[in-house]
Amino acid sequence: MTAAARVLRLLGARGETLAVAESLTGGLVAAELTAVPGASRSFRGSVTAYATPVKRDLLGVDAPLLAERGAVDPEVAAQMAAGVRRVLDADWGVSTTGVAGPEPQDGQPVGTVYAAVAGPSGVEKVVALRLNGGRAEIRHESVRSVLELLASELGENARAQDTEQHGGI
Repeated sequence: MTAAARVLRLLGARGETLAVAESLTGGLVAAELTAVPGASRSFRGSVTAYATPVKRDLLGVDAPLLAERGAVDPEVAAQMAAGVRRVLDADWGVSTTGVAGPEPQDGQPVGTVYAAVAGPSGVEKVVALRLNGGRAEIRHESVRSVLELLASELGENARAQDTEQHGGI
């Protein structure tokens, strides 16, 4: 089972929804999700926020943060995930931002990627990736990584809810 299918299965079982904000992946996360039959039950949509002003104006990423650190930053990734969750009214939001190459960006080397998840009850997680390979490989691995991150968070969140419901047993 692909990571996208696993994510959609977990979301469907919970009756929850997902929105995606993508920069370097340029819509590939959304494409991976919508390749799964029945994705529309949980997938709300995506924003390809390739340009920095879109991150700021549509997703609500902090302008001073973008000016100071650039778009390739863990806090930017976190704000993108939270922003797309809000804008598309989803339970969960994920984001990707980074440098696929061929040139460095915002003082960051090629292969620097941040993937983030924002969810209910204040769930927020960002992972820093240092990827090797060409542009296509970096983008593909970014898609896989953000979906695996979400699957992990959904699994952890489900275990925590189950523990709460069953008195810690």
